[in-house]
Amino acid sequence: MSDYQQRVTDSFNERKRLIRLRRRKENLRFWQEFGIIPRWLIILVIVLFLAAQAIAFLVNMSAPQRGDQIFPPELRDNPALASLALAGIVTAASLCMAVMIFMIAYVNRDASRRGMSAALWTILVLILLPAWGFIGFVIYFLMREPLPYPCPQCGNTVGARFNFCPNCKCNLHPSCPQCKRETAESDKFCPYCGSDLKSALNAAEVPAQGTT
Repeated sequence: MSDYQQRVTDSFNERKRLIRLRRRKENLRFWQEFGIIPRWLIILVIVLFLAAQAIAFLVNMSAPQRGDQIFPPELRDNPALASLALAGIVTAASLCMAVMIFMIAYVNRDASRRGMSAALWTILVLILLPAWGFIGFVIYFLMREPLPYPCPQCGNTVGARFNFCPNCKCNLHPSCPQCKRETAESDKFCPYCGSDLKSALNAAEVPAQGTT
């Protein structure tokens, strides 16, 4: 492997490590994430579910009048139980459809708030859905950017790919003073050269305090 390829690989691995560290700080909760799905879509899905249940019940109960059998045929002598079984089947099918609809809507909204292309990821998920099922969602959750986070110095919201805060110019990607490679805020030692980052930070703060 050439030096250029090695540098590209190291840079990519370093970036993925920092992204994983920022994802751990997100502390996502199910109902908070579910809340980003549009309410009108949730109401629409509920209305369609109730309509499907009503249509299935009316069609099934009117089957003998048309000369057809009540579904399922094994329960034709017990219309109430047959209707209950059909309602369960409709509920299961509706639940699967609702999960897919909500997940597509979630990808659209979540990609937008993470600074990613919402249209591109929504189209990708829809294209892969018929042939590959939920593989599009798996790819998205593996590749998505971390959420914007507050600047550690001024608290202004900054994007995950920002190198400096646009409000206070804070260095959002601190580097090791020894090897100059990027480190995370939670690192106590450089993961590349083993340098003590805390000691280096204290040494840098002492001259700064002396000049004030």
